[in-house]
Amino acid sequence: MLKKLKDAEARYLSMEKELADPEIFSDTERYATLMKDYKNLTPIMEAYRDYCRAERENEEAKLLLSEPLDADMRELVSLELKETQKRMEVLFEELKVLLLPRDPNDDKNVMVEIRSGAGGEEAALFAAVLYRMYSMYAEACGFKTSFMNVNETELGGFKEITFMVEGDGVYSRFKFESGVHRVQRVPETESQGRIQTSTATVAVLPEVEDIAIEINPADLLIESCKSSGAGGQHINKTESAVRLTHKPTGIVIECQEERSQFKNKDKALKMLKAKLYDMKVTEQNQKIASERRSQVGTGDRSERIRTYNYPQGRVTDHRIGLTLHSLEAFLNGSIGAMIDALITADTAEKLKASEST
Repeated sequence: MLKKLKDAEARYLSMEKELADPEIFSDTERYATLMKDYKNLTPIMEAYRDYCRAERENEEAKLLLSEPLDADMRELVSLELKETQKRMEVLFEELKVLLLPRDPNDDKNVMVEIRSGAGGEEAALFAAVLYRMYSMYAEACGFKTSFMNVNETELGGFKEITFMVEGDGVYSRFKFESGVHRVQRVPETESQGRIQTSTATVAVLPEVEDIAIEINPADLLIESCKSSGAGGQHINKTESAVRLTHKPTGIVIECQEERSQFKNKDKALKMLKAKLYDMKVTEQNQKIASERRSQVGTGDRSERIRTYNYPQGRVTDHRIGLTLHSLEAFLNGSIGAMIDALITADTAEKLKASEST
């Protein structure tokens, strides 16, 4: 591992030299790629240099101990030796995590699709709660959200809502949210006070670059239509909404949130590419042996990942067995602790897999 780090340092120094050359700014594509690689390598290099510093201090302490010292000085040097050794061990473990292969999608923007599941109107109301939770979390993180499509019910729930989240590292924070979310609560429409269980499904799709997925224009059926919804001043009177059908797969995408038909078509194409990419990745994952998959998130939409229990004020993630007794704060966007725990569990699984190979 240390040999790999030494080679990485040489590459890092080469990047620094290239970035310092004013001519790099004339090639915007090369500059953007280089800056991205440099940024990704920086935390590894910082940890590696800290490790090398601790290693040097450790060697110096060992040399000092080999010389004649008085009792007090020997005790001080022995203490420093223990501290540097401990720091080296901590940094070595940190480097093992930093050197794990990064998910190439981690820095991408995402498209989040929430659909009501079992439970009728109550499921649609729960879908609206999930949208509010994610939008509040995104705002707290400094991410930008924008609608793509929404199908609202009379009571203010969502049969379906699709929105984009943009920002630095968005996918890395949202990617474990795909799956079935279950809610247990007394519906507002329930007069007997009985607890009902309803579900909503969440799909988190990374935004796909044009070069990743090619779509044959002949495979598309593009129709314009008027926006639909629960009504109100935001409904367009002109046919600016777009319905896009991908003939080979039967995927239908609707986008109605922009006033411009051109912008709606562009957003719909982005969503289609994301869905086709997701289908491709899912197909690849199914070919991988189950024991080599991360236990945190298989990406299976049918997987029940979390339960929101209102009477007990708790939220439980079934993949890692974590229960938080702070449901109200969680639904108000304070989901960072759960996401951090999922990332930690996923990293631990990856470490275990890398050490066994």
